[in-house]
Amino acid sequence: MAAMRAAEALAEQHHANLANGGFAGVKAAEQEAKDKAETAKLEAAKFTLQALLTDYCDHLKALERDSHSDARSIFKLHVLEAWPKIAALPANEVTGEQIADMMRQVIEQGKARTSNKLRSYIRAAYQTAKAARSKPSIPVKFKSYNVTHNPAADTEPDESANKADKHPLTTEELRSYWQAIKLLPGFRGAVLRLHLLTGGQRIAQLVKLRTENVTAESIVLFDGKGRPGKPPRPHTVPLIPQAATALQECEPQGTYALSTDNGVTHLAATTLSAWAVDATTLADFQAKRIRSGVETILARARISSDDRGRLQSHGISGVQNRHYDGHDYMEEKRQALETLFLLLDAPEGSSA
Repeated sequence: MAAMRAAEALAEQHHANLANGGFAGVKAAEQEAKDKAETAKLEAAKFTLQALLTDYCDHLKALERDSHSDARSIFKLHVLEAWPKIAALPANEVTGEQIADMMRQVIEQGKARTSNKLRSYIRAAYQTAKAARSKPSIPVKFKSYNVTHNPAADTEPDESANKADKHPLTTEELRSYWQAIKLLPGFRGAVLRLHLLTGGQRIAQLVKLRTENVTAESIVLFDGKGRPGKPPRPHTVPLIPQAATALQECEPQGTYALSTDNGVTHLAATTLSAWAVDATTLADFQAKRIRSGVETILARARISSDDRGRLQSHGISGVQNRHYDGHDYMEEKRQALETLFLLLDAPEGSSA
């Protein structure tokens, strides 16, 4: 009886699908669907979370973003090695909860700031893949991840770890540092003077200064900070006479202006930072405190926050500034740097 019912069912299938080849056509369609599902599964297996994160780091490197090495290191330690099974999943199947678990583990290691950076980098990687569908400037390979949702956007950062480390050098400490490097001989002294007298520019950007971007009046740096997926923006810094002299003493040549091998490679950011520390006996001195110290001393001298921001390339937000303000603010930046020099070189005990 059961066999008869099965035969009747097959017959019904055959007659219902005569237009598609009858029963044989149904079996062929089922096999085709099965083959497509298997192919999709194999394709998805190639576009894993690990592959997405690797492609994103390579994309950052192609854009000349310094963050590519930091992102690669964080992914290696806190995703690929810590969560290999999740890293092997298709990227478009990873959930926000899984990413939150990754972040939680990093926080439990006492690295809340790193946890936030992990979230930020993963979110940017997914956003790149998601935007590839409509943004032609993103490499086409990101479309293959078939990302339509950003799981990292479903997570929350640890806000307490994002607080700024406000520990700028005081006016007196900046003056002490200036006195320590003012007459420091050789390439080392020249580089440190250039860094300070151009307003404490980001060291990682300054050391990459190209000789072709040096003129008698200014230098052009490239700032990629806070621009995920975008190329670095040019940042022009005027040279006051003392800074121009320091740059000349660096003897720019070859590709990179600040170099110990005739411009073939640039000075390492860590080397410049270490030279700054070695130059002074100030307690708890760190090179990063120079930048915040410069902004603080200029604020006390009533240099506007916008002009300070433009000098140090913080970026000025708002539609007006982004799209309508074509002024280059070179004179305002030059005035801020001249004010800085006068304050640094003032007699001991002078008020800022």
